[in-house]
Amino acid sequence: GLYIIFFFLCPTFGVQFTATPGVMLMVDSPSRRSSTSGEVFFMVVFMLCGRANATEGRVFRFFISENDDYLCGMISIVPFSADRGAEWDEFVRRAKNGTFLFERAYMDYHSDRFTDRSLMAYDGHGRVVAVLPASGHGAEVRSHGGLTYGGWVMARRHFDANVMLEVWDEMRLYYSAEGFRTLLYKPVPYIYAAYPSEEDLYAIFRHGGRLAVCNISSTVDLTDPIPFNELSRRGVAKARSNGLRVAATCDWAAFWRVLNDVLLSRHGVAPVHSRAEMERLGAAFPGNIRLHGVYEGDELIAGTVIYECGGRVAHAQYIAATERGRELRALPLLFNTLMTEYREAGFRYFDFGISNEDGGRYLNAGLLAQKSGFGGRGVAYNMYEINLQD
Repeated sequence: GLYIIFFFLCPTFGVQFTATPGVMLMVDSPSRRSSTSGEVFFMVVFMLCGRANATEGRVFRFFISENDDYLCGMISIVPFSADRGAEWDEFVRRAKNGTFLFERAYMDYHSDRFTDRSLMAYDGHGRVVAVLPASGHGAEVRSHGGLTYGGWVMARRHFDANVMLEVWDEMRLYYSAEGFRTLLYKPVPYIYAAYPSEEDLYAIFRHGGRLAVCNISSTVDLTDPIPFNELSRRGVAKARSNGLRVAATCDWAAFWRVLNDVLLSRHGVAPVHSRAEMERLGAAFPGNIRLHGVYEGDELIAGTVIYECGGRVAHAQYIAATERGRELRALPLLFNTLMTEYREAGFRYFDFGISNEDGGRYLNAGLLAQKSGFGGRGVAYNMYEINLQD
């Protein structure tokens, strides 16, 4: 009864209602600059009635649903700080699209190179509903500058597109007030999600986001893998006939020598991670980061660093082979072995990573053909640019 009375009284206080039938009513203030007496009155009374929620953007929401899963208004944005680290990690581990890359022990290994501008979003019940890994780069904020992907990590419950739009509105206000002009946003590719989680893509559309980068990765669906092509099958047979063996290893030094030689001779670059950094990360995440090698006798002639994400995706972070390894076709044997093992372990996808440079404008056709020969097919790793000042 109180809701009906307040509904008819609201024009007196300069407050306007809009409605979404069957779900919620929204109370829109005529001004964003200061609270009116009507705003304060309705916010207090509705909250006391147990169905009121508010945001700092002068949009008050209260819900008439009997399902408390939808009572998620009053979104507040809080910048990450070290004292919230345990809360952050706990949320990431149970989020619907979280991976270990978003845990602070992984993100902070390169904290000396990136200024952290990560955010945490709380609802009106004090629950964390989303976290955003982010770093500042002059007038641009990126999600995250040191990660391949890193969009909003979302709760499984108490979260839908309505909540995402609230979160996005508050994020935009926060970053704009902090002086950032643009956001480079890297959504988590769908293969990493334990549950559908593309609410952020809808929010990007609503906020006029522009596709700035599109990289193509090669991924195998292990529940129904495309067989190796003839060339790759012959490679597996040749490697076996030459007595090569695949084994898990901790010999980071041997693999990093191979990796450095390949990247320097073929591309003129060094690995993104130093050997010391990868050894430290491997020790911090022994259940997620694994090194596998191909051996001729006792000599490592090829290998790959695998990131295991949520028992769902096995991602090849680094791949390298010596000249001898390429001659004996070590890589087809390596990936034939690993894909069999991960399929038997219940993983859904094996991801070989991207084959692009220059923000997706250059495609390494030979590298892509090799991954396609192993059954890999396209998954886009996109980045979007959003103007924060509009």
